Amino acid sequence: MDGLPRELCLKIFHLLDHQSLASAPQVCRKWSALTSDGELWRKLFNDRWGADAAAFYAPEGDKSWKDVFVVQDRCDRYGLGVRIIREGKDYYLIYQGEIQRYLGSRQDTDTDGDCGKDAPRQDAGDEHRQISNRILFFLGDLEKACADAKRVKA
Repeated sequence: MDGLPRELCLKIFHLLDHQSLASAPQVCRKWSALTSDGELWRKLFNDRWGADAAAFYAPEGDKSWKDVFVVQDRCDRYGLGVRIIREGKDYYLIYQGEIQRYLGSRQDTDTDGDCGKDAPRQDAGDEHRQISNRILFFLGDLEKACADAKRVKA
């Protein structure tokens, strides 16, 4: 695709779905620049949610159509309320489709502390943080399992 004109490359990218378009920037710098085109993401948004929704959710300020698409897609998958989601081994707190906070990774808490005599004593803050992280991770796992069960049922 290096020899193709920009306009032809954009027409090809217009044929992709949002998942393929989101992966394309990892191929090379040229594809990264081309797939950041706002018109591509506006068309995808319009095709998926319609012209009325596109007019209502049009990006404001420094947001792009890709940002708006990602948030709306996350709202469809998880709803508008406060949720804890798991993507791979990472956990996030989201609200109205926007990631509010990175909560950490499952691998950070996989080690069960060996409380032998020589183990250094943890202060209360670290202990409470580990407990709260485990609760958040449990909630994230529970929500993911519920979502998977709904998909299997449908």
